[in-house]
Amino acid sequence: MNLGRMTTQPPYPLIADHGLIGDLQTSALVSTDGTVDWFCLPRFDSPSVFASLLDRQRGGFCRIRPADGSGPGRQLYFPDTAVLITRFMTAEGTGEVVDFMPPLPDEDATERHRLVRIVRCVRGRMTFELEVAPRFDYGRRAHRARLTDDGVTFECGQFGLVVHAVREPGDPRLASGAITGTQDLRVTLPLVEGQARGVVLESGTAGPPRAVPAAEARELFDATVLFWHGWLSRSTYRGRWRDAVDRSAITLKLLTYAPTGALIAAPTAGLPEQVGGERNWDYRYTWVRDASFAVSSLLRLGFTEEATAFGRWLTRRSEEGWPLKVMYAVDGSADLVEHVLEHFEGYRRSSPVRVGNGAADQLQLDIHGEFLDGVYAAHLAGLRISHRGWHAVLEQLEWLAQNWDQPEEGIWETRSGRADFTYGRVMSWVAFDRAIRIAAAEGRPGPVERWRSVRDRIYGQVWERGWDRLTGAFVQRYGDSALDASLLRLPQVGFVAPRDPVWLDALRAMESLVHDSLVLRYDTEAAPDGLRGSEGTFSLCTFNYVTALALSGRAREARLVFEKMLTYGNHLGLFAEEIGLTGEQLGNFPQAFTHLALIDAAITLDAQPTPHG
Repeated sequence: MNLGRMTTQPPYPLIADHGLIGDLQTSALVSTDGTVDWFCLPRFDSPSVFASLLDRQRGGFCRIRPADGSGPGRQLYFPDTAVLITRFMTAEGTGEVVDFMPPLPDEDATERHRLVRIVRCVRGRMTFELEVAPRFDYGRRAHRARLTDDGVTFECGQFGLVVHAVREPGDPRLASGAITGTQDLRVTLPLVEGQARGVVLESGTAGPPRAVPAAEARELFDATVLFWHGWLSRSTYRGRWRDAVDRSAITLKLLTYAPTGALIAAPTAGLPEQVGGERNWDYRYTWVRDASFAVSSLLRLGFTEEATAFGRWLTRRSEEGWPLKVMYAVDGSADLVEHVLEHFEGYRRSSPVRVGNGAADQLQLDIHGEFLDGVYAAHLAGLRISHRGWHAVLEQLEWLAQNWDQPEEGIWETRSGRADFTYGRVMSWVAFDRAIRIAAAEGRPGPVERWRSVRDRIYGQVWERGWDRLTGAFVQRYGDSALDASLLRLPQVGFVAPRDPVWLDALRAMESLVHDSLVLRYDTEAAPDGLRGSEGTFSLCTFNYVTALALSGRAREARLVFEKMLTYGNHLGLFAEEIGLTGEQLGNFPQAFTHLALIDAAITLDAQPTPHG
């Protein structure tokens, strides 16, 4: 059978034209035209079932849209939840597709996941078209479809997907549809005002298709809404940007793998940092850095369970030996061999499409500081580190004491060779500083005097070699004058006082990376990173710039930058990794880094006096 080719597909949607749904073990992207064009099973980092976002012809999709071809629709989230609604308005009526995945927060890892798609006509009449075109294992495996009155079974060796029809007694059976020559399903759903139908897509050994009564689908909807309302009610945030902060918190939760507590960087792979370029990475893994940042941000909102779960996960990683890997799969495995999906053309022909990530074996010294800064944040929130966890800290700092002063690849995972990155040294200072504080506060044993000695040596070295007197700024790497936006975090982590005149000069110098409030990570010409092409401004760095401005006494400017940045979010308040020249969102989507930094910036701004005049 034809492995990849489907009917002619519409052009690629914008990356920003999507909403995210998930069940805390995997997730899906739904575009404004009603297409699920990214969905991996059974985990975030598993092979895709739908991936038309990376190849319109070979990737696979599940689409529900008006039969008259009108669209795209308008999307919103059911308030305070991860339930997505896509509304379509035609000459004959108004309808909507309600998409959600019932959460699996307390279960072990499972092969069975449900994606519910309820179709409703809310005014007049409307006929919808349903197409289900799976392409298992990144489009590399053929499948067979078996149609029954109540649904379809797609069979593909160890893979599989069952489509159950949602309908009332007396509704037309799904068998009125057709299986195409490519073994896909196409069916029309004519509805009048008040009617609802739909499908439940279930993975794993779900058994034969069955008719799902509309009442049962409604129960799944109600239970999903109740879960998200219950979870979000634990937030302590009552600041000025509650909608944006709540949406960011829900997004971070959606990126958390519940069975282990690991939090991924983004749910997608291969979305480009420059359309047509080669900076296309797989972010479906748990970076120690990103997850530590995210847990710290959730702690600031009052979410302690996530910090506890991630702490257990990271303790297990530390028991496997030092140094820590930069990233892991959500189950803790570290075999993330990077390879290219040669048969995928890539989003808007941005190739190569990579899965796996070669940066997993890099040396990035900063991760130790971020981890211990997160442990310290948990300590301040009243969560004491376990005995096993503290033993892991002792081993970590023993390794770091012997290895902090060596070249590395750095926070941005450059592929141009190792260097002495200033940020990595600063975060090594943070690691020892936080351990000293915790030991003193909790009476934990450890070679504190040695830690203090190493910490102070790092501090002196950074000021001697990482501070450039000519430019009046901290530099990306020793012996160079290039600037780096990662260093905007220096006052946030306490390395320098935020209103120290030296820092105020450095902040002004770093504004050469700022373009109408948007911030570049670094200038790729001034600081080559071993890759061709350029990239957009980095959204994490923009929100870090907001925090740096606010802490430095420039609250009025900080608020303006923050408000401007919110306009770059999509219609649902979601952010990708980067912003292009035209305001287009670029890179993997949505990105945990960006949303955690939004939370931190909002909380920091809320703590500043309201500027007037």
